[in-house]
Amino acid sequence: MYQFFVDPSQINMFDKTVAIQGGDVNHIRNVLRMKPGEELSVSNGRDGKEYRCAIDSFEEDRVVCRLRFVKEDNVELPSKVYLFQALPKADKMETVVQKAVELGVFRIIPVAAKRCVVKLDEKKAASKVARWQAIAQTAAKQSKRGIIPEVAEVMPFARAVKLAADMEVKLIPYELAEDMGRTRELIEGIVAGQEIALFIGPEGGFEEEEIRLAKESGVMPVTLGKRILRTETAGMTVLSWIMYRLEI
Repeated sequence: MYQFFVDPSQINMFDKTVAIQGGDVNHIRNVLRMKPGEELSVSNGRDGKEYRCAIDSFEEDRVVCRLRFVKEDNVELPSKVYLFQALPKADKMETVVQKAVELGVFRIIPVAAKRCVVKLDEKKAASKVARWQAIAQTAAKQSKRGIIPEVAEVMPFARAVKLAADMEVKLIPYELAEDMGRTRELIEGIVAGQEIALFIGPEGGFEEEEIRLAKESGVMPVTLGKRILRTETAGMTVLSWIMYRLEI
């Protein structure tokens, strides 16, 4: 079943109608060639609910749907996972955003770590974030998420660490960390309801000063095993572990 995201104001619970607007109108009408009576799923990107609808009519700039029922079974993870991803080279960030959304991440924070090859000025950063947010929305739609994870503005490492200060679980994979048993213990200790911060370094890894700053803020360095993982692989690995732990 096809899923679409709409603004909460487009869902009218009083008369049981949903209005789909914007680019999805052309997609529904001319690409999918859907007809009145066909069923689709709508989410407002915020409350995690699924609004099951049937197409009622096509208007010039919107598709009017009739609400059939609201499915309250939340497909979201029972904990909010924040991915602090250091800016990778080329278009790897697009892959990171897409896969992180599929795995249930709540928010993605691009981080300008010291060893990042990519350097973005304010204008380029804003353009990139807009692009990444669009990818997040597409991935959320494809994976039938109940929300659209936010891609935050690019921020320096010190600010990112401060943002995560009050989160209950804070992990930072580090190539010099040891003891896979400790990593396993930390992952298995995660419980529903906790806020989780995951810091992933750039291709060259984090500098020692950044690791020191992270540790002073309660962020736990962990090993991901005996092999060195690429930046676009490391985050997906830990997110998969977290999903496995919480998806009960």
